[in-house]
Amino acid sequence: MNENQIATESGREVSVNEVKLMLRGAMNGPLSQSLRQKGLGYRMIYGVEWPRLMAMGAEIGKNHSLAQDLWKEDIRECRLLAGLVQPVDTFYPEIADIWVESMRYPEEAQYTVLSLFCRLPYASEKAFCWIASEGQMFRLCGFLLLSRLFMQGFPLMKRSESEYLDQARTAVLGDDVHVRKAARDSLLKYSLTGDEQEVLVDKLLKEIEKSLN
Repeated sequence: MNENQIATESGREVSVNEVKLMLRGAMNGPLSQSLRQKGLGYRMIYGVEWPRLMAMGAEIGKNHSLAQDLWKEDIRECRLLAGLVQPVDTFYPEIADIWVESMRYPEEAQYTVLSLFCRLPYASEKAFCWIASEGQMFRLCGFLLLSRLFMQGFPLMKRSESEYLDQARTAVLGDDVHVRKAARDSLLKYSLTGDEQEVLVDKLLKEIEKSLN
């Protein structure tokens, strides 16, 4: 095995350079240009769409070291692939914080929550910690993660529910457009978890609308 190659769960020996070659082969020039025009400032953007990245992730398999190396690359697709190949059991809470702290774009938050964070055994604990953070990306990831958890039927105890609703109200009335949208979306997802939750969310959203007018 080459020293730069890493064996994945499937037994394949995959290096970061090999991943880059795979990405180059799937490159979408028009999408790459469009993403740059939208403000993404990575060193490299191959323009590979999410379904293709999911297929690549499945082909590569799970490997902690490879995922960590991919995350360190200033390449859009490498960072999105990192969440797809990272095993849950070796992704410790402190690593999750490091990843969120280094996020630069909402897209990274959205897809990493979808591919990795929502599967973590400590997902709910992190979500509540993040929505109470002062960092924009932490709050964004927290509300995105809660949306996924609510879709999975995650229940809230009364104390946690009050904390969540307070944080969501603050976020929806806040200045950051991405956090506002994520918080509102999480409220809508929470309203679908039960009749009582639907009434609570409807009341809160009416209070928010009144505050904005």
